[in-house]
Amino acid sequence: MARELDTRQLIERSIIRKYREVLWHPFIDAVNKYRLISKDDRVAVCISGGKDSMLLAKLMQELEKHGNVPFSNRFLVMDPGYSEANRKKLEENASILGIPVEIYPSNIFDVAYSQEKGGCYLCAKMRRGWLYNKAKSLGCNKIALGHHFDDVIETTVMSMFYSSQIRAMLPKLQSDHYEGMELIRPLYKVHESDIQSWARYHHLEFLQCACRFTDYSSEEAGGSKRQEIKQLIRRMKKETPDIDQSIFNSIHSVQLDTMPGYEAKGEKHTFLEN
Repeated sequence: MARELDTRQLIERSIIRKYREVLWHPFIDAVNKYRLISKDDRVAVCISGGKDSMLLAKLMQELEKHGNVPFSNRFLVMDPGYSEANRKKLEENASILGIPVEIYPSNIFDVAYSQEKGGCYLCAKMRRGWLYNKAKSLGCNKIALGHHFDDVIETTVMSMFYSSQIRAMLPKLQSDHYEGMELIRPLYKVHESDIQSWARYHHLEFLQCACRFTDYSSEEAGGSKRQEIKQLIRRMKKETPDIDQSIFNSIHSVQLDTMPGYEAKGEKHTFLEN
């Protein structure tokens, strides 16, 4: 008689079977192509409670169990001041997924939103610094964030439209302020629509935004510039289905010789130098 699988086991099986081509394979491809994990790494997987960081945690857990390179994970949650509903939902999802989260309190929401020029940008900056500090204190040498394929291309388009720059999001980078620490993005090649499909398949409800002013059922957190770009790309895909992949490919094949100006290591250069 076949043994009935519990929810956690069904979720793990779906990653390796049903969603193998769209979740597991692009995850492994990014880890290998960008050399994100090395032997004896100690990775702090940073969990906000959203679908992206929760899937990242599960993928990293599976990689630690079954991968060829020995490394270890710590599943780190920074509680910036969650509402009771958000905190409860995060803990419930971690239990369902079998993720042994470590939750540490902070007052980042209070500080960020008390500043005249606070809000989302300051909150994100403070959260990043806190995560680096805590990860280093726990003996980790890397932090893993849940940015995915769509975040990468949206950031590229946003920089062109709103910052007058051609700027991408790297799959990994060394920290300038925390010696020996590196940030990695293992979901770099995973599409958001596939993460959403996986969550719906298992009837999982994740936090849409960690902000205390939203609850886990909120669908779209605000009308941000990122949401505008997301909708623009969505509309363009109807005419040109591969346009998102073209944007992604373009940041891997920049023709520097055609650029009238560029910046490298903080120094500005012009084509006239050559």
